Amino acid sequence: MPAPDAPSLLDARLQDWRPDLVGTLLFLCCDDRVLLIRKKRGHGAGKINGPGGKLDPGEAPLRCAVRETWEETGVEVMDPDLAAIMRFVDLDGEQWLGYVFVGHRYHGAPRETEEACPQWFPVCELPLGEMWEDDRYWLPRVRAGEVLCGDFLFRAGVLLTHRLRSLGQGEAARRALLAGYSGNMNGHWDPREGTDDA
Repeated sequence: MPAPDAPSLLDARLQDWRPDLVGTLLFLCCDDRVLLIRKKRGHGAGKINGPGGKLDPGEAPLRCAVRETWEETGVEVMDPDLAAIMRFVDLDGEQWLGYVFVGHRYHGAPRETEEACPQWFPVCELPLGEMWEDDRYWLPRVRAGEVLCGDFLFRAGVLLTHRLRSLGQGEAARRALLAGYSGNMNGHWDPREGTDDA
């Protein structure tokens, strides 16, 4: 349950918001399973999530998602689709813009790396209690094919409030999502329009 002033605080923080970091997550879904990792170091160490990380200078989000998945799991994901763009507003830390991708085809077998321990999970048994708190609101939906944009307000690792907007499913929804970010990393959409979660 959000704090009474949290939605207003989120609105205020999003005025002229700019990310400190831009990162990606990639969820490989095959045969009613999803490939997740337990991070061994860096941002989110100890938590379970999809593979991903920060963009290198000049790197496109899609390229980053595929590269990071390869580096963290030894799996090469083929043609993943953009599923969500999220603004992670932190009252005490760095501001993140996150691109979320979902893939269904891959080469290779998952292997432990210096950065992560990969593991397949049944989609009906996602380890949400060991993941970031926000994941429970959007991960099942993007895994089911929805295209989302969202804002999440955190303080000291605790989620205070969030907004999600569904743009539908398929290529038209992905194009609409990208159009909101073309040339403007803080995004164009008004998350209060069409909000279906709060």
